[in-house]
Parts: sequence; C-alpha cells; structure tokens
Amino acid sequence: MQRMKQILLAATVSLLSMTAVNAQRIAVVDIQAVLDGMSAYQQAQQELDKTAAEWRQEISKEYDKIRAAYNKYQAEQVLLSDEAKQERQDGIMEMEAQVRDMQKNRFGAEGDLFRRRQDLVRPIQEQVYGAIEEYADERGYDFIFDKGGATGLIFSSDEYDKTDDIRRKVGNN
Repeated sequence: MQRMKQILLAATVSLLSMTAVNAQRIAVVDIQAVLDGMSAYQQAQQELDKTAAEWRQEISKEYDKIRAAYNKYQAEQVLLSDEAKQERQDGIMEMEAQVRDMQKNRFGAEGDLFRRRQDLVRPIQEQVYGAIEEYADERGYDFIFDKGGATGLIFSSDEYDKTDDIRRKVGNN
C-alpha cells in the first residue's frame, strides 16, 4: 500500500510539473480604458471631434444652399421654359452629387477623417502596443487579449505562431 502511494505521488508530481512546463501565461487588457486615460489620446480625440464638427457644419451649409436653390426653382418654375426647368433641375442634382461626394470624401471609410484619425491616433496606439509587448516580455506572458474591444489578441509569443508549419503542410512555402 505504501509503495502504491509513492507511485501515485510520483505520477502526480510528474504530471503537475509537465503541466506547469507547458502552461501558457495569459493576460487581458482593456485597450480603450488605457487609451482613455492618456492625455495625448484625449487631445487627439478632441481635435478629431472638432474637425468632424467643422466638416459637418460645412456640409450642412451646402445642403442649405441646395434647399434654397430648390425653393427658388419651385417658386419660379411656372415662369420657366421646359429647357430652363431641366437646366435648373440638372444644376440642383449636380449640387447634391457634389455635396454627397464631399460627405464621402470627408467621412467615408477611407476619407479625410479616417486618415486624420490614423495620423493622430496611430502613434499613441503604437506606444500602448509597445508597452504591452514590453510588459509581456518582462513578465513572461505568452498571450495578451483586449478584453474591451474587438481587437482580440494583441500580443502573442512568437513561440506559439505556427503559421509557417501550416504553410508547409498545405504546400505554401
């Protein structure tokens, strides 16, 4: 019976030490909370908000001009020839198209606001990601996830990147 306990204890210790050797250290960070606490990020966000408000006001003024042109057309249309009516309608439609293009250029997926955000926020984000990587290296973390956003995995030890293995397996050297 004593011998059985020793074998069981040895097996348990062996299993625990194998598990400890293979265990990965994982942490979570709320990136948005970190960014929100940085004055540089707050300033960048305020600048972006101010710029966006100015651009929205500019676009709103252009829509006001379109409404004024349309109202003028409505009031004068009874006096206009068919050709003049069509010309005015085409002019109003062209104005609308230009304002929609302006709106897309300012606020679209690859628009001015997006590029401005990249210019202002990217260096701050890179600073945070650099700090996370440094922290992970110092503390021995293998994986760090963003718990607050859609980023997901924000750091992983190169040891766990098996991309090249899978490339070889599918014949994509």
